Amino acid sequence: MATTADFKNGLYINFNGKPCSIVYFQHVKPGKGPAFVKTKLRNLENGRILENTFSAGERIEIITVERRPYQYLYSDESGYNFMHTETFEQIHLEKGMVENADLMKEGQVVEMMFLADEERCLTCELPQFVELEVTYTEPAVKGDTASTNAQKAATLETGAEIMVPLFINVGEKIRVKTEDRSYGERVK
Repeated sequence: MATTADFKNGLYINFNGKPCSIVYFQHVKPGKGPAFVKTKLRNLENGRILENTFSAGERIEIITVERRPYQYLYSDESGYNFMHTETFEQIHLEKGMVENADLMKEGQVVEMMFLADEERCLTCELPQFVELEVTYTEPAVKGDTASTNAQKAATLETGAEIMVPLFINVGEKIRVKTEDRSYGERVK
C-alpha cells in the first residue's frame, strides 16, 4: 500500500471502490493543525471530476490500468465489437461505453483503457481526429453568408451529422475532431 506522499498527477488509485486518476493534488501544511492533501480525481468509469481531501500519510490503494489498441469491427443491436490488434482477441462493448460512436468506421483503431486486475474495460477512446467522407450536404449559394464563419449541416459516411463550412461539398474527405465533433480541415 502507498500513502499520500506517493501522489503524482496521472497516478491511478482506488477511491471509494472506484478506479480514479489523480488530475491535481496539493500538499497543504497549515500553521495550526495537521497537514493534508487536496486532490481532484477523475472517475475512470464515467469521467466525472471529484474533489477530495486526504489526511497527510493516509494509506491509498494504487491500481494498474493498461491502454490497449483495438480495431473496430462492426456494430449490432446490443453494441460494438472490437478486436485486439496484436492478440486478435475480440471484445464486445455496450452502446453507452463508446462516446461519439457514430464517428467510428469499420477498421478504425481505438484505444481502450482496462483495469488490469479485473480485465474490465473502463473507457474506449477514439483518435483525436478521424477522416471521413461527406455523403450529403446542401450546396452553398453565393451571398448566403452574413458572417465569415457561416456553417451548414453535413452527413458523413458513418451517418454522423456535424457542422462544416459552406465551401465543403459532397464527396470531399474532411478531418473531424472527435472530442467536440467539430470540423478540422479538408483531407487531400
